[in-house]
Amino acid sequence: MFNNSTILITGGTGSFGKKYTQILLERYKPKKIIIFSRDELKQFEMQQIFNDKCMRYFIGDIRDLARVEEAMEGVNYVIHAAAMKQVPASEYNPMECIKTNIYGAENVIKAAIKNNVKKVIALSTDKAANPINLYGATKLASDKLFVAANNTVGGKEIRFSVVRYGNVFGSRGSVVPFFQKLIADGATELPITHVDMTRFTITLHAGVEFVLKDFERMQGGEIFIPKIPSMYVTDLAKAMAPDLNHKIIGIRPGEKLHEIMCPSDDSHLTLEFNDHYVICPSIQFNHEVDFIKNPLKEVGKSVKEGHEYNSGTNTEWLPSKEFLQMVDDVDFA
Repeated sequence: MFNNSTILITGGTGSFGKKYTQILLERYKPKKIIIFSRDELKQFEMQQIFNDKCMRYFIGDIRDLARVEEAMEGVNYVIHAAAMKQVPASEYNPMECIKTNIYGAENVIKAAIKNNVKKVIALSTDKAANPINLYGATKLASDKLFVAANNTVGGKEIRFSVVRYGNVFGSRGSVVPFFQKLIADGATELPITHVDMTRFTITLHAGVEFVLKDFERMQGGEIFIPKIPSMYVTDLAKAMAPDLNHKIIGIRPGEKLHEIMCPSDDSHLTLEFNDHYVICPSIQFNHEVDFIKNPLKEVGKSVKEGHEYNSGTNTEWLPSKEFLQMVDDVDFA
């Protein structure tokens, strides 16, 4: 799919963008990979690692429609990873979060339609399901924009889909590198927000693999959710530092005890496949699709009414030994 194609990654200097670029270069022969982001230092640092002839680095902000349109000229596939993600920063700077995560999403959609892109996948978060913080609310709005965009393309073949997943171990913003630094600095205890707190867990590599597969699966309008294990944050801390005590600091503003990826209110739209879920669009105007069977010939089934995919009631849990192996395999630079 990606051989001799041009791929644009918004927010491409982040953890996901770098890993996605690495795998694209290892497996395919793309015509161009365009890294679109607003931080010239991060782009310079990424150029030192990924300097293949096909690499292009565009300075720009997804809030700037004209620049997004310029960057997307001749592009075949788009991965929209740019976002304002930090929950406390979003609570304190709400309009900045809205401008990036909602207005920026709309700019990506407009630019993709104008430039006749083939497929666009937007990265979402478990915090977009039944959101209680501004970051999650803006990502839910972004998800809705990308799903609805399939109804505004007219006769064009472009399709938009969304990928939603949980805590990414390989990202710089995850709790793992935070705990690693505390341990390395000689901390005598690790801060825990709540003893019962759980999170979905996925590695950066697994997240990239899922997105790659979803480009093949997508028909337009789906929200793809991988089946991934959960872990208690206390178990995670014990695995990383068995001898350190835990200090309970309380749930932070905008934080949930458990995360949700498939809300029960969407159960009538949710399909279960072997290794993932799909939340189907509630409205289809332009192209009627039977999402039960995808282009990879994978067949799903409707979930029971009221079904909820929740990190606290998950049937799959990550053992500490496997977690430590995952941490050893991850580069948090």
